[in-house]
Amino acid sequence: MTVKTQFMEVPLTLPALRWRSLAFQALLIGTAVLLPTLAHLWDLPVLYLLPMHWPVLLAGLVYGWIGGGLVGALAPLTSFLLSGRPGPAFLPAMTVELAVYGLVAGLLREKARWNAWAALGGALIAGRIAYLGMTFLLGKAITPALLQGSLLPGVPAALVQLLILPWLAQQWVRAEHPRV
Repeated sequence: MTVKTQFMEVPLTLPALRWRSLAFQALLIGTAVLLPTLAHLWDLPVLYLLPMHWPVLLAGLVYGWIGGGLVGALAPLTSFLLSGRPGPAFLPAMTVELAVYGLVAGLLREKARWNAWAALGGALIAGRIAYLGMTFLLGKAITPALLQGSLLPGVPAALVQLLILPWLAQQWVRAEHPRV
């Protein structure tokens, strides 16, 4: 899947299963572990910043559904193994949520050929639905208090993600394209 530019065709996403791509995906997993750790150390409002979500969404936009799904599934698990966060009560729902973020961002961008902003918006909605679904499957009632406490604080971060991540992903793909 490519987009024609003035000079050459640039793919919408980069191949996920090449050594260079896998190395960058490992760096995105490391970033997804490091950002929340720093946020907790500095007493920043993690529920408002959603620091683990940024690298996962970026992985989906840059490396498609395979890379996004891998980074999304492995980031919370790696973080839990290294830091104990997210806590065991949140780990299953967050793992599914982040895997869906990366997977859907990549599918919509790579396979459905949506523009990066629409793909990211679709992924944000799908991931939050997956989070609520897992929360429900794990026995928690979906109440207004749960919605207000777990979903609403992240809205400002999602809006900033919509402003920054599609542009950043496009720059990344363009910069790496000659090396593909």
